[in-house]
Amino acid sequence: MANSTLVRAARSPKQSTKDWNGRTFNWAMKLGAFSALILLTAPTIIILIASFSAGETLRFPPPGLSIKWYIALRELPELWAATWNSLWVATFTTLACIVLGFAAALVLTERRSRLTQALEALFMSPIAMPPLSVGLALLVFYNFIGWRVSVTTLVISHIVVGVPYLVRTILVSLSQMDGSFRDASASLGANGWYTFRHITFPLARQGVIAGSFITFLTSFDNITVSLFLSDARTQVLPVRMLTLVQNNLDVRAASIAGVLVFATATLMVLMERFVNLSRFVVTDR
Repeated sequence: MANSTLVRAARSPKQSTKDWNGRTFNWAMKLGAFSALILLTAPTIIILIASFSAGETLRFPPPGLSIKWYIALRELPELWAATWNSLWVATFTTLACIVLGFAAALVLTERRSRLTQALEALFMSPIAMPPLSVGLALLVFYNFIGWRVSVTTLVISHIVVGVPYLVRTILVSLSQMDGSFRDASASLGANGWYTFRHITFPLARQGVIAGSFITFLTSFDNITVSLFLSDARTQVLPVRMLTLVQNNLDVRAASIAGVLVFATATLMVLMERFVNLSRFVVTDR
């Protein structure tokens, strides 16, 4: 009886190798996940620490810790002007993207076909293309039609980049909506506008909010397109921060980044709490 138990308990070399390979794979995946986490968070942690530097130039590790550079932000009128420009551009961009994105999403969900699939890919193309190519293409286009660089061209350019995010999140919401609600509304004699106001929009509200949040942030911190399409009168905050760093590694640029990190993190927590933001980022239809 004891001998038979030992025989059953003994493992073959093949089984031992299989177990070892399984453990090795699990540890390799854990190491990869940890490395990815470090790569994603390290830049943010470094810039936050550097923003509290007591030195006169931006470097890491800082020679000491101080909040003087956060206080010094109040003494930069050009910084506040750039911040206002960014807020203005991001707000108008988001509002326009809501209208255009909702219209596009409704058309794309009415009837699925090869044409609508091609149109959906076309709507997503601005975020699939290299940002440098988008900025340069828009600059060449404006020159071709005779438009000078202005706030208007900057807003239009940000709309081109921002619409795909609204289209995507609204498509996610509409795809999870029971189409019988709209059919019932139409059968009861409601027109399209009434159905949109009282059924479609309320059911897609979370997608609109999530997409608006992503679009606003994308517009606010967009530097690639803004570098091509802004001048001294329309300078936005990301371009102003780049100027501060290029000239003399100004620590105030890190302080601005610190404020933006804290503000964005707070907003993301709130959005995840009330809208479930990650659902719209990772969900595929």
